[in-house]
Parts: sequence; structure tokens; C-alpha cells
Amino acid sequence: MDLLERVRATELIEEGAPIVVLLSGGRDSVCLLDCAARIGEATALHVNYGLRVESAADEAACRQLCARLEVPLTVERVARPEGGGNMQAWARDVRYALGARLAASRDARLAAGHTATDQAETILYRLASSPSRRALLGMSAHDGLLVRPLLGVSRDDTARHCRSRGLTWADDATNDTDAYARGRVRHGLLPALTAIHPGAERNIVRAAQILREEAEVLDEMVAFVLDGRDHVTMVHLRALPPALGRLVVRALAEHATGGLCPRVAGRFGDVVELSDDAMLDLGDGARAIVKRGVLTFQGSASA
Repeated sequence: MDLLERVRATELIEEGAPIVVLLSGGRDSVCLLDCAARIGEATALHVNYGLRVESAADEAACRQLCARLEVPLTVERVARPEGGGNMQAWARDVRYALGARLAASRDARLAAGHTATDQAETILYRLASSPSRRALLGMSAHDGLLVRPLLGVSRDDTARHCRSRGLTWADDATNDTDAYARGRVRHGLLPALTAIHPGAERNIVRAAQILREEAEVLDEMVAFVLDGRDHVTMVHLRALPPALGRLVVRALAEHATGGLCPRVAGRFGDVVELSDDAMLDLGDGARAIVKRGVLTFQGSASA
């Protein structure tokens, strides 16, 4: 099965349906746009941050590609504000926000060109930087408006597809350096694992798929324990297996704060030791409160 048919089989790009593709001009997004244009009713979005000397050339290449594929292109030029924090995080947030706005205006899905190679790199990075089991789950193929139709193919696959279709792409030189953590994973860690076993990338991605399926079962167990409540009795919590108890505590914290609370699960031992009329700030903006033998959470200033 060729790459186009593999993408079609995901059903993340619906036949004839509107789809907005985030187009950087790199091989993966070029491949994705080519597939999207042949399956759905594609529109491309290119965000020019003006951060690299090649930015103008990248924009021009995207315009040429879209003209060739007869795909409408929206270009957004943005400037990084002073004190904008982590540059990569800022750029990602801007890109997704602009993409979501354009997709919503077209009643479309938003497609990003993340591949299985990106998935493996993401898992390795998160595994090193976070103690949460979510680190091992990787990126989801479908998350609200956002879809990732290329998660089942590698970066080598997208390059072969582009060459077979006579499509050129622009390589971001920053991806070939170790200036960012992602580059160190890409050029150091993943090749080292591949040297140990040639199927390392494929095995990492497959492990994430299995864990994601198992995570759905765990989430159902947490939902069964809570049964729609925003609290749990301390007697019930202490009777649970610690692994399930950690997930229950984290679910309560995240419901109360409205955000992710990866550090809370690691404080499970402290939570079950709380006495009546006690409270404890657990980080990530979550505060545990025990009153009359019942554990609840509320947001706190502690993060």
C-alpha cells in the first residue's frame, strides 16, 4: 500500500471534506498537503515567524507548492513579543491557534504533519523530562479539531513520497543542530537506540499505541471509582491499589484545576496520610483538602 492509501485508510482526512494543513515547507508537511489535496478539500496555512534568514524563501516555496497543487494558501506573518518565553513553545502555540481559527471558519479539521519518527522522538524526550505515564503515550492521532494523518509513516517514507511525486521541500537547518533538546534526541539518542536494534523507532511507536489502548481501560476504571463525583472518601482511596489510587487523585486534581497535574500522582503517598481537616498543596496549582473523611481538590496559587 502506497503512502497516499495509508493516509486515506486512517480516515482522518475525509473524502471531499475540508481540511486545513499546517504547511512549514518541510518534507513532512509537503507530503501531507499533497495527500490532503488528493483526498479532501485542502487549504494550507503557512506561518512566517521571520526568525530565520530562510523565512522568506520558505514562504515563497510554500506559495509555489500550493500553486502547483491548486490549493488555497493563507500566510500569517507574526512577530515574537519581547519576553515571549521559550521560542519553540511560543511558535507552536501561535501556529496551532491560527490553524484552529482558520479550521473553525471552514468547519474543517486541522492537520499536522507529525510522523512516526516524530512520535518516537516525542516519547523519548518526554520520558527523559517527565515522570508521568503520559510521557509514554506520545501524540494522539485525533485530538479535537487536530489530526495527525502521518503518525503511521516514517520521515523516510515522506521523503520517498515527495521524491516520487517530484515535490521539493525546504530543510530547516536548526533541525540539524543540537541547539534544542529535540535535536539532541534526533541526532544522538534515537540513532544510538537504532544501533542497538534496527527496529527501535518502530518498537517505540508500537509500545505507545499499546499503552494508549491500555490507558483507555485505566481511565474507565477511574471513572468507575469516581462515578461522576468530584470527591472520594479517604477510606475508599486507601483501599484502592496504589496505581489506581494515583490515577484517581490526579483525575480529581485535574478536574478541579482545569489543567494537567503530572506532579500530583507522585504525591499520592502524602495524600493518603492526610488527617481530617488537613490541606496540602501538591504543585501544578492543585490543593488537596480532607474534611469529614472526604478528599476534594481545589485550585491553589502553588504551581
